[in-house]
Amino acid sequence: MKAKGERDWRAFQPGILSVMVKQIHKEGFMKSYRKELWFEVPTRRAFINITRDVEACLRESDIREGLVLVNAMHITASVFINDDEPGLHHDYDVWLEKLAPHEPVSQYRHNVGEDNADAHMKRQIMGREVVVAVTNGALDLGPWEQIFYGEFDGRRKKRVLVKIIGE
Repeated sequence: MKAKGERDWRAFQPGILSVMVKQIHKEGFMKSYRKELWFEVPTRRAFINITRDVEACLRESDIREGLVLVNAMHITASVFINDDEPGLHHDYDVWLEKLAPHEPVSQYRHNVGEDNADAHMKRQIMGREVVVAVTNGALDLGPWEQIFYGEFDGRRKKRVLVKIIGE
């Protein structure tokens, strides 16, 4: 049952909501920000805390309320949220290597001319992206949560996309 004056959003025609969102964006209520963070990890695998980088992007964006999308733009890298604790990172490395061992490289059909099939699998397990709420100009992370870039086939430049939308 609707309260007095409450609209029934189901009554809107398909596409009307997208027009409303575009209108809000056009009128300047919603902002958008995009930046690429570049990494060149000298080792095959690494976990890098990028929370401060994402917070810097948020400050640059001047967005106070909204969402931050952070995603690896390479299929052998990951972005995930967890605790910044060296023992946990070691455990991840050991666990991932058990699940998708790098060697022998001949065990993978993908490894024709390259040796990174395991990196693709590790990325699939750890995830491509995270979305974090923004409240009062700050990332809405739990007490121990940090944002990490996970590299599984390093030794070359790769990028992470930070996309922020909100007001």
